[in-house]
Amino acid sequence: MQETIMTEMRSITTAVVRDQGAPFAIEEAKIASPQGGEVLVRIVAVGVCHTDIIVRDQYYPVPLPAVLGHEGAGVVEAVGPGVTAVEPGDHVVLSFASCGVCGPCLTGHPAHCGDFFALNFGGGRKDGSTATCDAHGGALHDHFFGQSSFGSFAMAHERNIVKVAKDAPLELLGPLGCGIQTGAGAVLRALEVPSGASFAAFGSGAVGLSAIMAARVAGATTIIAVDVTPSRLDLAKELGATHVVNSRETDAVEAIREITGGGADFTLESSGRPEVLRQAIDALTIMGTCGIVGAPKLGTEASFDVNMVMVPGKRIMGIVEGDVVPQVFIPELIALHAQGRFPFDRLVKFYDFADINQAVADSESGVTIKPILRLPA
Repeated sequence: MQETIMTEMRSITTAVVRDQGAPFAIEEAKIASPQGGEVLVRIVAVGVCHTDIIVRDQYYPVPLPAVLGHEGAGVVEAVGPGVTAVEPGDHVVLSFASCGVCGPCLTGHPAHCGDFFALNFGGGRKDGSTATCDAHGGALHDHFFGQSSFGSFAMAHERNIVKVAKDAPLELLGPLGCGIQTGAGAVLRALEVPSGASFAAFGSGAVGLSAIMAARVAGATTIIAVDVTPSRLDLAKELGATHVVNSRETDAVEAIREITGGGADFTLESSGRPEVLRQAIDALTIMGTCGIVGAPKLGTEASFDVNMVMVPGKRIMGIVEGDVVPQVFIPELIALHAQGRFPFDRLVKFYDFADINQAVADSESGVTIKPILRLPA
């Protein structure tokens, strides 16, 4: 039974999805005080991610009505009992939730937490309770990615809070909590692309372009961007790609084999399309590794030639959130950005929070690579 904690409720503004595929509705709501381990954050800005859109459309069955949003950045408003990592007034980026006690969490892989789906897509706390209710007292599902940051305030947990310096550009940093760290982490942490390697990114959205920037940081010497949108391929070249392939005009697999002299050492599939995943696998060289970060509808299956994976020793790796520890990795990305080596601000366009549906539409159409919603001060 879902329960909403009703004590000391604070009035907030949220964007709510009430039905599958419905527009986000700006609504007044209320949020409770933080419980043990929780952190209440005043949201300054929040990115719009592909996962927000596919959950709106119920590719992942998060219960509705729900407050989504999982690339929040803001200022700590209040902390619950036992919180020691942050205090009111701290600037923070919010990332994904994890349990902290399972094998993957304890060995530095919280994005592969045994409770990942329940904690990030369950629609509330693990016990079924929520922190948020609508103006009529009806429960709103929340704790999406441990935050539900499409609102003026969000309830996070100490484990998915990343403290950042107060001189860092806070309104820019939210996407580091998911999309940007997914692409960059896939290259720098999960795949561990080494200096001198060849790397191909299938998809040049926020995740793919972040991977391209990270491949340049890693010292990869052949960096290939694959997409169907010329403007994104042009941007990829500016951000570090040494070659680009328009897969609408050219066979991407053959092009990559020609560029690399046989196949790429590493590929990354971020589109979520099974046919593109097949291309990313086929484009590998002997002993090459393909990382999968694109999220299709649950139950989606893909095919590949078993012998053409087995005999050349190719590897296929599932990657969530870049397989990073956010409290370590996000400050590294902020430092790289400050040095001019990771210019993820080139991907961003800002929107007022009230224009969330326009931001989503622009993301879906490809007009905007990474929308960020500014909350009213």
